[in-house]
Amino acid sequence: MEWALGLVVLVGAAVALAALARRIGVGEPFVLTVAGVIGSYLWFVPEFDIEPELVLLGLLPPLLYTTAIRTSLIDFRPKKVSITLLSVGLVLFTTFAVAGVVVWLLPVPFAAAVAIGAVVAPPDAVAATAVARRVGMPRRLITLLEGESLFNDATALVTLRTAIAAMAGTVTIWEAGGDFLGAAGGGALIGGAAAAFLMFLRRRITDPVLDTSVSLLAPWIAYLPAERFHASGVIAVVTCGLILGHGAPRWQSAASRIAEQTNWRTIQFILESTVFLLIGLQVRHIFEDAWNSDLPHSTLAITCVAVLATVILSRPIWMFPATHLAWRIEGRRHGAQRPHWSGPAVLSWAGMRGVVTLAAALLLPADTPELATLVLLAVVVVAGTLLLQGLSLPLLVRTLDMRGPSRAEDLLQEANLLQQATTAGLAALEANITPETPPEVVDALRHRVEYRARSAWELLGRSESQRVTPSGEYRRLRLAMLGAERETILRVRDSGVVDHEVLQEVMATLDLEESTIDRVLDTDGDDGELLTAPVTAGCEHLRAAPRTAVPDLPDACAECLAEGLVWVHLRMCLECGHVACCDSSVGNHATKHFHHTGHPVMRSVEPGESWRWCYLDEQLG
Repeated sequence: MEWALGLVVLVGAAVALAALARRIGVGEPFVLTVAGVIGSYLWFVPEFDIEPELVLLGLLPPLLYTTAIRTSLIDFRPKKVSITLLSVGLVLFTTFAVAGVVVWLLPVPFAAAVAIGAVVAPPDAVAATAVARRVGMPRRLITLLEGESLFNDATALVTLRTAIAAMAGTVTIWEAGGDFLGAAGGGALIGGAAAAFLMFLRRRITDPVLDTSVSLLAPWIAYLPAERFHASGVIAVVTCGLILGHGAPRWQSAASRIAEQTNWRTIQFILESTVFLLIGLQVRHIFEDAWNSDLPHSTLAITCVAVLATVILSRPIWMFPATHLAWRIEGRRHGAQRPHWSGPAVLSWAGMRGVVTLAAALLLPADTPELATLVLLAVVVVAGTLLLQGLSLPLLVRTLDMRGPSRAEDLLQEANLLQQATTAGLAALEANITPETPPEVVDALRHRVEYRARSAWELLGRSESQRVTPSGEYRRLRLAMLGAERETILRVRDSGVVDHEVLQEVMATLDLEESTIDRVLDTDGDDGELLTAPVTAGCEHLRAAPRTAVPDLPDACAECLAEGLVWVHLRMCLECGHVACCDSSVGNHATKHFHHTGHPVMRSVEPGESWRWCYLDEQLG
């Protein structure tokens, strides 16, 4: 009972502190770690000991899996050289750099020094990406951090296992290299086999509850067989997650995908919050064990500072040449520009360590020389990187004026994709109409998909106009209707005249509809930059069209003025300069102008926007 109560209090405190961090705008890893350190010195807080098997079996697989299923294989492929240099090369470089410092300062064998180097080498996926997303780091850098963090734990754990075997004198350098390659390759093969099995099984499951239940077992279905055959369970989980996440839209039902995403996001939030609180709670007793060892206190302090400095400095020393090398190997082939120094600088400072480092330190054998000091080194590296780098990374990003993902640009891309999907859907609708199909059904379906596409475009343009767009009014009125409908159902429920199962079904119908009604989202167009679209290489009309033209009637739609109509957004033909209203407006005059003249390219003339659209190819540019 005491164990269960302690677990509930631990998780509850972690969730509450994470919510507080979000509310005050401070990084969750920092708040949770500091709170844990403070809690470790309070008399009423019991001592929490992290069991390494609990972390490696209970926490690491689900955290890696939930990151992997959300990682894009399409974004991963062109950066595979960069990710390999970071997740393998940088981990090994840091391992041996730390090993050299430890051998120099402490009376330990080289194998033990390599072991603690492997322990502190891998940055934590949770800490780095949590801070990166909060500070608005560019997506290309977040992709590199996620890719690095997916595989660096595997490199570190295999290296640690090899070093522990070397301490026992049971492995040679050639055997170590063979074990490393075998663990990586075996993990990838087992992960692929697990993904194939799960995909075969889940294709035949239509119940979202059963499908999500199988999904919750997926990390261990990949991890446990890999570890049983002495392969890398980390690589197996990551490989399985990448394959399943990439293929899910083709073989998984929409209801199952929604349920799976919601459940895994909840699990990730709880585990991440608990992990950082546990890190802080370890500090006191680990520090006391090392402080009471036979090592001089001055040597202990110097070693802690030296190892922390080595861990921090080895990352930029490796990062800058590795970034340039990756660009020469793969970047120039894809037409990428030479990387600016600000990107490697930010990545160099995003090297926070986490709970895997602590768990790995506890895997060191009990007869390891200076064990208490080595474990303390792991704690110092975790706490030092979380506090130093975690706190200063947002300031570095702002100082370098790095531009994170723009919500306005995301909305523009979403509108473009929905427009293309709408065109395909309407074509499928026309192809599947039969003589028996009621015309009102066809009209309702056509109106529904066209409304969805127009709603996406309406989120662009003047922010003050969002309150009066058709989709905005639809949202407002439909939510008011749903509120009244729900109150009626609740009154019927309270009267007791209808079965509870019937009420649940009707309430679920209303809940599902309400969850699909988009809320108005604010764009982040306050930075003064124009909203532009990416260059489109496949559209000859966009390449040939000018960037701007002389408008015939600035800031007004002549047809709407003549007909007494009100427009939502304005567009301008780039061939003749005619300004007309968008498809969400009643007049729909811009599209009518295209059909009348055949002029293919228009651009937005809304304030702060410079994107263009080709009617013929349905592409942005």
